[in-house]
Amino acid sequence: MRFRLGINYWPISSAMYWWLRFDADEVRRDFALIAAAGFDSVRVFLLWENFQSSPNRVSDRALERLVTVADAASHAGLSLVPTLFTGHMSGANWAPEWALDVGAESPRFPVVSGGKILRAALKNWYTDSNILRAQCLLAREVAAALCRHSAVWAYDLGNENSNCVVPPSRDSANRWLDQITGEIRRIDSTHAITIGLHMEDLEEERNLGPAEAGRVCEFLCMHGYPIYANWAASETDAMLLPFLGLITRWLGGRDVLFEEFGAPAVRHPRAGRPKLLGEEQAAKFTREAIESLHEFGLAGAMLWCFGDYAKWLWSWPPMDGAEHERFFGLWRTDHSPKPAVSQIDRFKTLDRKEPFEDFGWIDIEPREFYRNPRANLANLYARFRERFAGASSTSSA
Repeated sequence: MRFRLGINYWPISSAMYWWLRFDADEVRRDFALIAAAGFDSVRVFLLWENFQSSPNRVSDRALERLVTVADAASHAGLSLVPTLFTGHMSGANWAPEWALDVGAESPRFPVVSGGKILRAALKNWYTDSNILRAQCLLAREVAAALCRHSAVWAYDLGNENSNCVVPPSRDSANRWLDQITGEIRRIDSTHAITIGLHMEDLEEERNLGPAEAGRVCEFLCMHGYPIYANWAASETDAMLLPFLGLITRWLGGRDVLFEEFGAPAVRHPRAGRPKLLGEEQAAKFTREAIESLHEFGLAGAMLWCFGDYAKWLWSWPPMDGAEHERFFGLWRTDHSPKPAVSQIDRFKTLDRKEPFEDFGWIDIEPREFYRNPRANLANLYARFRERFAGASSTSSA
């Protein structure tokens, strides 16, 4: 089995407004660049309101465009991971207005609908039967459109869903997982199903974590960024990534793909611009992160993300309020590659190592982890680094 190398994709020209400003030729050109750089897979996001503007209908045009994207992936030799119910993206929550409680306060992230930030919160789809029925419809329609397509690798049930809404209990999370996966598998029993978990699903008990997802998913995914972890060794601490992946596997009992990591990078970072790295610094982090994920037996690595976002998007949510979100790309806005792109080719022929089995550094049982998850993570990470300081080239990060 090869070590998978993937990238998360929004077009440079349109970002989250992609499906409204869809350009098939642009997608084909971008996918050709991605494949030429050495990547083998691409993850795309089905912005929920563009695919389902009403709860009882899925857009035929959006589904046709999705198939066009799959065709472009196939032509470029890339595998495709379509992500449903997006949902949380780049520091904002995107949703159709019918799935919102308009007038309510969003607990943390701004809510974007119709291109505008609304005073609203997402209705909880783990308890709202109308929302769940709508999601089941979208899952069925997407599966029907893609079930026979050669490019499809796996369906992803959402991007960091707990940043949108949190299930009130494990039972409600399990019911949701069973229903959505059941809808897909009734139509497509061939392709894998996964879900985009993230670091905060380990830092807090959010009732849908690795154990719940592991019941129904063929493999698990984890997202992690040292710039967001105040308990990491540094903002380029590449060892953090395999640690998060291994904790996910230990808790969930499934193979783990590290589905998102990256670093916002500019040519000339300035003091006072938090989270922005220099491009050479980000390239070094990219190399060390992939080396470390491979060394510790993860299934693969997917970079965030394809390109920086065009300047016209900087005045639109969410980029208007989050400068660093503009610069996560491996390609600049003119489609010239950043130094990190040159690091990818060296990994494209790697065979995957056997899944890591040494969990002797973990001094608690899985059932104890969520009693104090943040403290447990920090303690286990210290033990992990102490145990494996020489196992990876990233040990000095």
